[in-house]
Amino acid sequence: MNNFHLSFLDSAIIIGVTLLVVVIGLIAAKKVKRTTSGYFLASGNMPWYLIGAAFVSTSVASEAIVGIMGATYKGGLGIANWEWWALPTYLLTMIFFIPMYLRNKITTVPDLLKRRFGPACSNIYSIVILFGYIFIFLPPIIYGGSITLSELTGWNQYYVMAGIVLFTASYTLMGGLTSVMWTDAIQCVLLIGGGILFFFIALNHIPGGWNAMVAAAPERFHLYHPLSDPEAPFLGLIVASFGVFLFYQSSNQVMIQRILSARSTWDGMMGLIFAGFINIIRPLVTCLIGLVVYHWLEVMHKGPSLLPDNQDRAFSLALETFAPSGLKGIILAGFFAAVMAAISALSNSIATIFTLDVYRNFWKKNAGDRELIITGQVSGGAALLIASLVAPVVGSIGLFKYFQTGVTYMATPFISVILLGIFWKRTSYAGAIAGLIGGVVIQIIVVLVLMVMNINLHWLYVGGIAQVLTMLLIIAVSLSSAAPDYDQVKPFIWKLSWLGTLDDGVSRPWWKQVKLWLFLYALAWCYIYWRFW
Repeated sequence: MNNFHLSFLDSAIIIGVTLLVVVIGLIAAKKVKRTTSGYFLASGNMPWYLIGAAFVSTSVASEAIVGIMGATYKGGLGIANWEWWALPTYLLTMIFFIPMYLRNKITTVPDLLKRRFGPACSNIYSIVILFGYIFIFLPPIIYGGSITLSELTGWNQYYVMAGIVLFTASYTLMGGLTSVMWTDAIQCVLLIGGGILFFFIALNHIPGGWNAMVAAAPERFHLYHPLSDPEAPFLGLIVASFGVFLFYQSSNQVMIQRILSARSTWDGMMGLIFAGFINIIRPLVTCLIGLVVYHWLEVMHKGPSLLPDNQDRAFSLALETFAPSGLKGIILAGFFAAVMAAISALSNSIATIFTLDVYRNFWKKNAGDRELIITGQVSGGAALLIASLVAPVVGSIGLFKYFQTGVTYMATPFISVILLGIFWKRTSYAGAIAGLIGGVVIQIIVVLVLMVMNINLHWLYVGGIAQVLTMLLIIAVSLSSAAPDYDQVKPFIWKLSWLGTLDDGVSRPWWKQVKLWLFLYALAWCYIYWRFW
């Protein structure tokens, strides 16, 4: 980064935009109803466009942009599957999960587990997910985002880290989910808008544009990768659609909390479809510039190659090479915003689960709204502090490299239990406990067996194998234990009739119907996979 520098204009844009986001968050905080529902679930009053924008903003981690752009530089267009392969899990979430969540007025995923199975399942989820958010999810985002921004701007990393955490905490702790979602929407616009502009400006540096890049290396422009591909095996994507991907979108509190805040089932559905449309163009921001940098260096030979081990410099090199003064500031402002969005979402979800599912259940069941809100603010702030202290250690040992694998192993037991819980009325409390605890043991055994047999499987396949075995365990234990009371589980068992309520049973004009927009999204998605297969 010796040649990289920011102009006064770039620095002013970064600082100005960051302050604007904070101000918007604080303004939103002033309008929040100081009730439990108002603070933690935005009073169940969020419209579709905020839900969709927040859903996307939450799932785009800044350090992942650097990593996925570098991976695209190295591996080609197939890496875009990590961005485009959303329709299957979105569709499953819309059909099977959103109606069930909103019909039963679920407030958190532990709330679902408690009401469907029993308190032990809820407690296990709460403990595991809180640990995961504080020690696995948050530290890499804080560390990775701050070190990347530090390297790009020349600013001291620890000052950057402190600024990110303090700015984010200022509105997140004050306004709860309402502030988080309004600022997430602004951050989504910044990231997507600036990223698209950056892509086309970068592409303009390539004589012949996109067609020239395809002609120079046609083998790099396919979405389908063989089953043994180490980066994005296509069969692995299909398997994960019913496992870790489905868990992340439908049963991960930090994501599903956006849906739980919907003012209606229609808004929840349309919000997810809107997120899908944004995801269609998201690779322009997160990975396709990696193809431009590859052509610039490997085909046009405009600089030294980044292969085999320096591909993560693709993002910074693209900024250095293609972005003029002013655009650098816009891109880095969007990058900074992405860090804040991911941190605010996790902090808010930690506060929600700790307050509603730990504090209220174990310490004070009759706590009032004011006490619960203060508890949420304190727990959210404490989580940020702990994660900030842990972040440098996490960064130094490179834990983020194992992030995806860790999420898969954590997700497998939960999604196994939840899927059987909503599709099979016979799934018992004992079966669910066995799945949550035994699923972890099964996951470890599968990994050890593969290691002993010297079989190198992609982690998506490993998760799929463990999920099947975990579900068989749940079925066996459920059949050998007492069946649950049907009246208790009936509201959570999926029914075909729920498909008739996707529009809340309200007659809407054709251009507002969920099925129309879902069809258009699916059509666009199918075209992309046909075009780049």
